[in-house]
Amino acid sequence: MYKDIINTLIHTEKSTVQEEKGKFLFWVKKAATKPQIKKAVEDIYKVSVTKVNTCIVPAKAKRVRQQLGYTSDWKKAVVTLKEGQKIEIK
Repeated sequence: MYKDIINTLIHTEKSTVQEEKGKFLFWVKKAATKPQIKKAVEDIYKVSVTKVNTCIVPAKAKRVRQQLGYTSDWKKAVVTLKEGQKIEIK
């Protein structure tokens, strides 16, 4: 059920800095809404979410030899947790 909303937790150098502030980045489906993302994160990780911010990351142009192509655009969600809570990354 929640596979239709959340793809994966993004764990990069930039997101690790945000984790100290209680913010976690997720790669989500483009059709997912903020209330759906909030409910999915709360049910999967057993935490309480205070805020959800989303943005659609636009496609980038990539070249392979003479061919021009594009990467897919995707949706990113920044989930802010209640103070003192965190998601354990295995």
